[in-house]
Amino acid sequence: MLLLAVQTGCYNTNEPRTQVLKIYNWADYIGDGVLEDFQAYYKEQTGEDIRIVYQTFDINEIMLTKIEKGHEDFDVVCPSEYIIERMLKKDLLLPIDTVFAHSPNYMNNVSPYIREQIDKLSVKPDEKASRYAVCYMWGTAGILYNKAHVPDSDAMSWGCLWDKKYAGKILMKDSYRDAYGTAVIYAHADDLAKGKIKVEDLMNDFSPQTMELAEKYLKALKPNIAGWEADFGKEMMTKNKAYLNMTWSGDAIWAIDEASLVGVELDYTVPIEGSNIWYDGWVIPKYSRNPKAAAYFINFMCRPDIALRNMDFCGYVSSVATPEILEAKVDTTLEHYSDLSYFFGPGADSIQIDKIQYPDRTVVERCAMIRDFGDTTKEVLDIWSRVKGDNLGVGITILIFVVVGGMSGWMIYKRIQHYRRKKLRRRRVRRRAKRLQQK
Repeated sequence: MLLLAVQTGCYNTNEPRTQVLKIYNWADYIGDGVLEDFQAYYKEQTGEDIRIVYQTFDINEIMLTKIEKGHEDFDVVCPSEYIIERMLKKDLLLPIDTVFAHSPNYMNNVSPYIREQIDKLSVKPDEKASRYAVCYMWGTAGILYNKAHVPDSDAMSWGCLWDKKYAGKILMKDSYRDAYGTAVIYAHADDLAKGKIKVEDLMNDFSPQTMELAEKYLKALKPNIAGWEADFGKEMMTKNKAYLNMTWSGDAIWAIDEASLVGVELDYTVPIEGSNIWYDGWVIPKYSRNPKAAAYFINFMCRPDIALRNMDFCGYVSSVATPEILEAKVDTTLEHYSDLSYFFGPGADSIQIDKIQYPDRTVVERCAMIRDFGDTTKEVLDIWSRVKGDNLGVGITILIFVVVGGMSGWMIYKRIQHYRRKKLRRRRVRRRAKRLQQK
């Protein structure tokens, strides 16, 4: 696996860089065969061959460090919205070309609603963020729950995470941003219900008082948590080992489908108090050595048929909002109707569609995007470190005991070996001395 990763991440230094496209993306975030189809598309458009070097990351900050500090020459990457904002502040992005040889500009297929959200990340009045970033997928943060053990009424509030009756059966995403937002929202549940404050203002309040409140609520939540997970939560839920999981909509869809195959009924909801709505987007870093191919790639990813393939593969929602997408996603077997006019436009105010992938207008209106923490990032990370603290989880604790036990055993073994060798040397010395005396 390591050898394969190295081969995938390298290219011949003698190869013209204009014939190589380096992509840095989240794992399991692109449909099967899409990269190969892009190569054919690029050849048709430009008459040029293109080889793809494809690498994946699992933490936004690691990706950013490679570009900012390491000056890695990735041509196109897929950061989350707050990292896009940070990259704009640090002048790390190139504008995306929208003129192509023989292809329409498929980026125009992105929903105006999504483009409006991306433009909130703008750092200069005269330069919109959508000129530098094109949203790829988006979704919500909410609660995945086991319907056999958790009633719908409980799951509709973030309060279920603080409920002692679910202690030891709750999983949380190992995401300081989502955890911070969740704690602050729940702490102000009454004010939100009375309309005294907005979710967006709360989640982006990094004042000392609010950070102290968030830490207080997260520490109160900690005894209930069975584990902080990056990816194993959905599998734990399908196996009935956990009843509640604070997670993302795409992971929830995967878990619900998998659980149904083994007779476990899961569901997902965005709590009534409100939540985070997030956006991942394609950008071209300033150290890119092939921005031309990068722009063609981003354009290709906005083509409706490609957007559908990527959605079907990963379970998240494409930013593309065309009639083809809507037609493909309508499911007349569903009993509920959703208002998606905010996304697809007029005429989509009452359609039968997956409510987890495509949240109803009422859900979106109680959600907001968490912005870049800026200078307070370290303080929030310190809170997160203190909250998690000694909560290592059973698996990690066992691993630590095994490692410590193994090291202790090894040290004891080495000491015994040393003692035996020393004893043997003494015997040899005595025997030699005895032979000399006999002579």
